[in-house]
Amino acid sequence: MAWALVIVAGLFETAFAVSLKLSDGFSRLWWTLAFLVFSGISFTLLSIGLRSLPVGSAYAVWTGIGAAGTAIVGMVFLRDPVTTLRLLSILLIVAGVVGLNLSPSSAH
Repeated sequence: MAWALVIVAGLFETAFAVSLKLSDGFSRLWWTLAFLVFSGISFTLLSIGLRSLPVGSAYAVWTGIGAAGTAIVGMVFLRDPVTTLRLLSILLIVAGVVGLNLSPSSAH
């Protein structure tokens, strides 16, 4: 359940990053309000997930989803450039997050 919360929080991170862009420096009211709502939801879900998950892994998943998701939304909907290097970089973000979660953890 905690991982599901972190994953959904990552999706809301993507939503708040895109809303931040569309708020045009907080000059557009509805996008600014969307940013505030989405960021509040994202941080709340992340904080609940962190109650039972290791911070490094959970934060990596949250930021990885946010970074990769925002880059993809930017390319698909906001006319950000689509290049082989950008796509490869998104793949590397995903691979890094997966690698962190597959690596053995040391329990103390």
